Formats: sequence, structure tokens, C-alpha cells
Amino acid sequence: MSVDAATVRRIAHLARIAVTDDEVPHLQGELNAMLAFVEQLSEVDVDGVEPMTSVTPMQMKKRADVVNDGEIADQVTANAPATEDHFYVVPKVVE
Repeated sequence: MSVDAATVRRIAHLARIAVTDDEVPHLQGELNAMLAFVEQLSEVDVDGVEPMTSVTPMQMKKRADVVNDGEIADQVTANAPATEDHFYVVPKVVE
């Protein structure tokens, strides 16, 4: 896969990057080099390779999946002008 000048301009437009006509050939080469590298990576045989989370073997730290209110509801609503049962009370805005 290769990128042409029109695609470079479209990518720049979508990314909201101002690109002059002089910069298009350079960016075209850069994008083509990146795509070539990705194609190289797809040729690597990774059958039997376990996914990794780190270079060094380690166990992921996990916490219990428990729903709670954080036990600080009073602190969270302390500065609110009006609260009711740990909820903010706001004026009605839709009639």
C-alpha cells in the first residue's frame, strides 16, 4: 500500500494540519515508510507467543470488583448549597 499526494492532503485536512505543497512529498515519503514498517510487522510469525503486559514477568494487581459509594459522600457534597440524602439538589430548569 502506498499513499499518494491527494491522500496526504486529505489526512492533513482531517487532522486539521496546515500542509504546504512543498511539504507534501516529504510527508508522502514518511507515511509510506510507516506503512512499509507495519507491513513488515505483519510478516512476523507470532504463533504460540503469549501476550505480554510487561517486559519482565509479573502478576497484574487486581482489586475486588465491588460497588460502593467511596465512603466519602459527606465530603463530596459538603460545599453544595443544597443536598438531600447525599444527592445535589438543583433547581428545575425544564417546565
